[in-house]
Amino acid sequence: MSAEASTQHPAHSPLTQRQEERRRRILHASAQLASRGGFDAVQMREVAESSQVALGTLYRYFPSKVHLLVATMQDQLDHMHGTLRKKPPTGERAADRVAETLMRAFRALQREPHLADAMVRALTFADRSVSPEVDQVSRQTTAIILDSMGLTDPTPEQLSAVRVIEHTWHSALITWLSGRASIAQVRIDIETVCRLIDVTDPRTHE
Repeated sequence: MSAEASTQHPAHSPLTQRQEERRRRILHASAQLASRGGFDAVQMREVAESSQVALGTLYRYFPSKVHLLVATMQDQLDHMHGTLRKKPPTGERAADRVAETLMRAFRALQREPHLADAMVRALTFADRSVSPEVDQVSRQTTAIILDSMGLTDPTPEQLSAVRVIEHTWHSALITWLSGRASIAQVRIDIETVCRLIDVTDPRTHE
């Protein structure tokens, strides 16, 4: 890795408007390349050219392709979260709303299978150096689930249930992308794990 690549990239500190616009161009280019050809199609030089930034600048924002694709997933989840807030799930039970939300997110990824595969592979390959970006993905997923539940102050048990739901959703993505699970099976698994929401609801133990 070059000296430029090993420097702290500005994505970890507040960005100026110009830096934010540059970062958005980079993430857009990453998503476009991944959509066309998956993980292998995302080459840092091509991302730099497509987003009209210098290669050294790109590395200061994202030290590796894995950093970039994990950040791309966080960006995609952020977009999904905004869409879900505009049209929230309608189920009466929290478990039903979370299952509906996660299946809507799954279907959005299903429409871009190459992009989904690239982002999930990046999460799988991520080492400790990518922990901040991976944590952002986890926090965004948690926020989406808690919004669907209608919770702002979850108990430790409820947060534990959310983590298990996240793990199951991630695993379901991997098994579907590898052709080892149908969409129907994914739905069953998601609906099953979402029942943990009822189990950890303190009102059920009153």
